[in-house]
Amino acid sequence: MEHEITVKILRTAQTIKIPEYATPGSAGLDLCSMRYCIIKPNEMALIPTGIKLAIPEGYEAQIRPRSGLALNHRIIIPNSPGTIDSDYRGEIKVLLLNMGEEPFTLSFGDRIAQMVFAPVAHAKFEDVKKLDETSRGSGGFGSTGIN
Repeated sequence: MEHEITVKILRTAQTIKIPEYATPGSAGLDLCSMRYCIIKPNEMALIPTGIKLAIPEGYEAQIRPRSGLALNHRIIIPNSPGTIDSDYRGEIKVLLLNMGEEPFTLSFGDRIAQMVFAPVAHAKFEDVKKLDETSRGSGGFGSTGIN
């Protein structure tokens, strides 16, 4: 693979699966719940995954929702995408929010999120008196059209 990185993983128990890509073309690795939990409507729960990572410097792990959970159960990640920094060594946990009208039950091993690794660019700021002009200018929030 052309853009492969090595990430060290520590499992909190040997029964925990190492995250996997569902298909060869998958961008995200599946993260699984490490506990049983019922999330009531309009409530959030912080779900442990049972893994800790040593992400290489210059990269981050982005935690993203699973489309099937959102479509079928209205389970979302409110801070999506969540960022796991390269210097974080704690357990990866996923914040889930139930936007549905029914309680949602999680079991041990259920897939709850996707994790995507991405390079990180650090910005160096240059303090200026004026920015260059563009045709868009300061237009935002729908200023470029409906579609």
